[in-house]
Amino acid sequence: MAASIVCFGELLLRMSAPGNQRLMQLPELNVHVGGAEANVAVSLARFGHTARMVSCLPDNPLGEAILQDLRGQGVDTTHIQTGDGRVGLYFLETGAVQRPSRIVYDRAHSAFVSRPADAYYWRSILQGADWLHISGITPATGPNAADAALQATRTATELGVRISFDGNYREQLWKAWSGNGPEILAELLSHASLAFINELDVGLIFGESHSDRADAEAAVFARLPRLQHIASTMRHQVSADHHRLTGRLATRDGVWVSREFDMPGIVDRIGGGDAFAGGLLHMLTGTAPLQDVVEFATASAVIKHSVAGDYNRTRIQEVEDLLSRNGLDVRR
Repeated sequence: MAASIVCFGELLLRMSAPGNQRLMQLPELNVHVGGAEANVAVSLARFGHTARMVSCLPDNPLGEAILQDLRGQGVDTTHIQTGDGRVGLYFLETGAVQRPSRIVYDRAHSAFVSRPADAYYWRSILQGADWLHISGITPATGPNAADAALQATRTATELGVRISFDGNYREQLWKAWSGNGPEILAELLSHASLAFINELDVGLIFGESHSDRADAEAAVFARLPRLQHIASTMRHQVSADHHRLTGRLATRDGVWVSREFDMPGIVDRIGGGDAFAGGLLHMLTGTAPLQDVVEFATASAVIKHSVAGDYNRTRIQEVEDLLSRNGLDVRR
């Protein structure tokens, strides 16, 4: 069942050191378009939904290249504005063996961060939408984006548009402008019907300590009456490029856990959580049993670990093939 999903957030260029090189070890970088909400929008568009990206880019060749890249993935860019500023960047150094990956942000004074909150006309943007997806990264980028995120969620609630919220607490970004992360994220979460959070997010947002994930989920459901689903992943890291991944989906009535997927030889883990979110949103637009929902979402995330770049360049049949264990023979 196709749905219309609005995704609001910053569009970025990712500059990656080739292979497992250290940053600037070689005088070259690989470039990919990314951003948490954009990654979700791409997944949803590739799964057959109407995915509308809301953001702001500079009116220059870099901004145009990002627009073309999103359009090439089937994302509706009608509500991406242009303004003064630059494109936000982040630099990725991919880990290996027992050396973890590392990210360095360079996002200050970007067109998105500088865009006033009242530049977005949310009643028009959200017209006909089924979902609004937003992450905790967006308000962390600065006061303008924080105000815009709050306006978006408040308007969506008034219009009856369901809200999907991904916790994504980014301490570095909040500290850069002395933003009150817990207070702002708590309000955003209060509007959500679907939340991608775990016990660590709950502790950071509400200042509570919980013994385990189930305890945290129960506390959040008790606190937030609008919330219907809480989703998360559980990752066991053997080494930088060998992980095991399990998905979890909780409601007020029960918990559904996916099979565990073994992932040796990871190509790129960045965007794995967004791929999980895109897969879950896709499945929740239909009537599939919740066990199938969490299995599909987790398998989507697993496939993302095999794909270079931020986007999950996959399709429904490929995810279903993984779930049906159809083997690794070449598809002809």
